[in-house]
Amino acid sequence: MSGGVQDWRVELVRTYADLFHPFGDPPRAEGWPCVGDGWRDLLERACKRIRAAVEADGGTFHATQIKEKYGSLRFYWHGSLSPEADAKVEEAVDLAEARSACTCEVCGEEGRLRGDAWLTTRCALHAEGRPAVAVRPGLENVQIEERYVGDRRVIRYRRYDREHDRFVDVDPTSLGIEEE
Repeated sequence: MSGGVQDWRVELVRTYADLFHPFGDPPRAEGWPCVGDGWRDLLERACKRIRAAVEADGGTFHATQIKEKYGSLRFYWHGSLSPEADAKVEEAVDLAEARSACTCEVCGEEGRLRGDAWLTTRCALHAEGRPAVAVRPGLENVQIEERYVGDRRVIRYRRYDREHDRFVDVDPTSLGIEEE
């Protein structure tokens, strides 16, 4: 890994030492970002959002692992936050993970999930001959979130809007999905 590639990671961990807790050498931080340069911006956005939520709450946060898996970002953490702050942190992580699924990990331009056995998110320039993964039309960037509120199952459908870096709720019937 060249020094230039590491610089943004070192700077990210130093800038957000309160989230990474590097204890000296930034590359030894438990949550050291093991991702390509193209995801720098989305990690900076996530860390800014997470810090704001943690500082407003007064709780604790510790990034434990940041990596690529199945072509998109995985951001693991632990801490002690109020339910409201926890929800804000989870939303920041969800946004970063959704952005990674449509952002080239090499250059940061708009990309697509590609590959057969080994998945990556790449733009056309960096695809390296990997075919785009087929997605049913209309389901691009759609996330389905399932959770339980008490004993009631709640399913939420939302689309990631890359231009505005936010989620937009989607009516499942518009996706051809009939709810139970």
